[in-house]
Amino acid sequence: MKNKLVQGWDKLQARSSLMLLIVAAVIIEVMSVGQYLFTRNGIRHEVEQRARTEIKLKNMEIQNVISDVEVAVNNMQWLIDWAAANPDSIYSTLQLIINNNPIITGCAMAFEPNHFPSKGEWYEPFAGRENGLTGKNVHRQIGSADHNYHQATWYREGLTAQGGQWTEPYFDDAGSMMMVSSYIMPIHDKNGKVIGVFCSDVSLEWLADLFGSNAGAYTFLTSRSGRLLACPDKRMVMTTTIQEVAKQFKDTMIDVVNANMLAGDSGDASIKDNDGNKNYMYYAPVEGKTGWKMAIIFPDKEIYAGLHRLGRMLGIFLILGLLLMAYIMWRTFRGHQRLQAVNAEKERIGSELRIASGIQMGMLPKTFPPYPDLDELAMAGSLVPAKEVGGDLYDFYVRDRKLFFCVGDVSGKGVPASLVMAVTRSLFRTVSSHTEDPEQVMKQMNNAMSEMNESSMFVTLFIGVLDLHNGQLAYSNAGHCPPVVIADGEVAPLDMDANIPVGLMTDWQYSRQTVTIAPDSTIFVYTDGLTEAENVEHGQYGEERMLGALKQNSKLAPKNLIASMNDSVHAFVAGAEQSDDLTMLAIHYIEPVKD
Repeated sequence: MKNKLVQGWDKLQARSSLMLLIVAAVIIEVMSVGQYLFTRNGIRHEVEQRARTEIKLKNMEIQNVISDVEVAVNNMQWLIDWAAANPDSIYSTLQLIINNNPIITGCAMAFEPNHFPSKGEWYEPFAGRENGLTGKNVHRQIGSADHNYHQATWYREGLTAQGGQWTEPYFDDAGSMMMVSSYIMPIHDKNGKVIGVFCSDVSLEWLADLFGSNAGAYTFLTSRSGRLLACPDKRMVMTTTIQEVAKQFKDTMIDVVNANMLAGDSGDASIKDNDGNKNYMYYAPVEGKTGWKMAIIFPDKEIYAGLHRLGRMLGIFLILGLLLMAYIMWRTFRGHQRLQAVNAEKERIGSELRIASGIQMGMLPKTFPPYPDLDELAMAGSLVPAKEVGGDLYDFYVRDRKLFFCVGDVSGKGVPASLVMAVTRSLFRTVSSHTEDPEQVMKQMNNAMSEMNESSMFVTLFIGVLDLHNGQLAYSNAGHCPPVVIADGEVAPLDMDANIPVGLMTDWQYSRQTVTIAPDSTIFVYTDGLTEAENVEHGQYGEERMLGALKQNSKLAPKNLIASMNDSVHAFVAGAEQSDDLTMLAIHYIEPVKD
């Protein structure tokens, strides 16, 4: 009897264990299916994030190259117009642009027919490098009847380009001798008449490494008209358009995507190839003036290949399902750790930028009035950066009853500009402590900054030395905005000699100018962030509006004058985002110092 009871209990235990195993297996299976679906959605979301991140990164890489060319050429426009009026300087000017901008493979100035009668109908001076970016420097005249650039699309577009624009990619068979896209802008004479087109070439070879097939993803880049500029199949580059590719697909969704891309839209779509395989496509325009578009394609079978194999294994091995869940949890934990690391790095960078901003602002004079014991002089200054840190600067100090002051604007924005700003301010203090001639201070600063200027950044700078005994102002200007003198209710910009900005070329001979400032006059120095402040319609504040505001507030003390100018600018921009650093310095020369 006892044995029967034990056997019965054992059978009950076995049945219970089996039931528990079955229930556990069912629970595990249900959890596996749930986890499978959850993971599938997670992978799709991760692919979307990866696609957008990939597009954003490629967009940034292209913009780094494109914006470097645009900024360099736009900043040189005054020098290009000047060279057009001085034909003997054209080749040296083109060579200077090539030397200071390694990404530019060649540049040319193409003039209207017979603009220089002695040069003939086709005159197109060119400077570049043999074999693209690695060869030696060459320069030659490439305009001719065989190379009739007047009929070229890029030339006709360049004559009417507003602020510069990029051409459709083409093979330059006369100048750079390679596939290029050119940044073009009109050349003006001294009367503002368009007399030709400036063209700077950028090779497209670097795009080949940027776009292609990577980890199951297929990326490509198209021109404004839809021509393939970069893709994994090199044979299709510049020979095929996305319209031609679309004709090979049965899925009509590809036509919608093409239309959206050509219109400059961004988005995503699901497209089936002719074998019925699903693909996910993400597309977006390249920011800027190029008109390029990019796209990335993920095949469905590539995205979920691992998950499908795992699903089959889960149907056979429940224990492997447990291991898979552990693996997924580990991957999720690792992803969370990476996210935490990214957030921590982001916070660290933000903290460092705030510290850098504090340090930068701490370098500038900020106590006004700066010299309470000097009743003959009153001053006020203001600097509002467009980003956390900026590239504007102002500085001043009094030595031997002379006021040394400067206001500058570094090309570019952000951290690089702030570093150049700090160097400029330190050089001003150091050099001006040994001489009171502003042109010597400017020359020594220019030589020092040109020798270490590997990033091709420069500074527009105004340096003044005001003798507080007699009001004589000696000054030197390096491409900066002319300061304004306010006297007896009238305003007048100072006369300025033409000088290049600091940091472009060593041994430049800067000029020295003088003017006598009458007692009870104010010198107002500013950066172009004031006159070029834009409202939401992209209209600029302008010099005329600035002079009117200064005249209206000519009787105000420096501190109140700067406050009124700030109010005037803010009222004009009406909440539009600040695009450039804004700096103002007001110096009120009350009366001569009596020793």
